Amino acid sequence: MREEEKHIIAEEAGGEPLPREPKKEWRLRINYRLITQNLPFILFLAVIALIYIANSHLAEKKVRRINKLSREIKELKWEYLSVKSELMFRSKLSEVSKAVEPLGLKELSTPPQRIEVKAPEQAQ
Repeated sequence: MREEEKHIIAEEAGGEPLPREPKKEWRLRINYRLITQNLPFILFLAVIALIYIANSHLAEKKVRRINKLSREIKELKWEYLSVKSELMFRSKLSEVSKAVEPLGLKELSTPPQRIEVKAPEQAQ
């Protein structure tokens, strides 16, 4: 039982109240000697905490950069595929002939002919 309950029970029973003990204060009692003895350990813990915080910030930064680069890769891949399909479409014979028609160039109706030049015979 707690001290207060004991006092209440004793008073209700008609007996004399028990002498009360002084309340213990729940303050943290720190003395100078304790601090100076544990200062290296406290500093070590502070450095470890700083390293932990910095590490988590760097990890978050890298994750954000990875996500950004992956989105950029996807966009570039889509652009590559669209440019490639457009190039394939424009390089068709019919599309090329349509594109050069305003310049006065027309598709050949006869196959090309090969011109052979005879090499002069060397004199001996």
